[in-house]
Amino acid sequence: MRSDSSYAELSAYDGEMDAVRTKVTSNGQVSLPAELRHRWRTPAVLVIDKGDYAIVRPIPDDPIAALRGSHADAGPTSERARAAERAADAAHDDARTT
Repeated sequence: MRSDSSYAELSAYDGEMDAVRTKVTSNGQVSLPAELRHRWRTPAVLVIDKGDYAIVRPIPDDPIAALRGSHADAGPTSERARAAERAADAAHDDARTT
């Protein structure tokens, strides 16, 4: 991908990401480079407004199917989750008093 050096130098990113300069139309539309569209293979993106910059993330066609398998286990029991929360609270209280 082509990098816009003036933006890359001013951005907070440490060079691990490529920056691409695109134009915003008068209707507010932004074209994503073909390389991204082909790699992401998605018809929609999520734009997260971070104040002085935005993050653009691909959205899967079927978000539920995309998560299937990644959260397949039952997870902690409610008692185990409550015990972990109590332990975290106790550690936080201990840290405040010492």
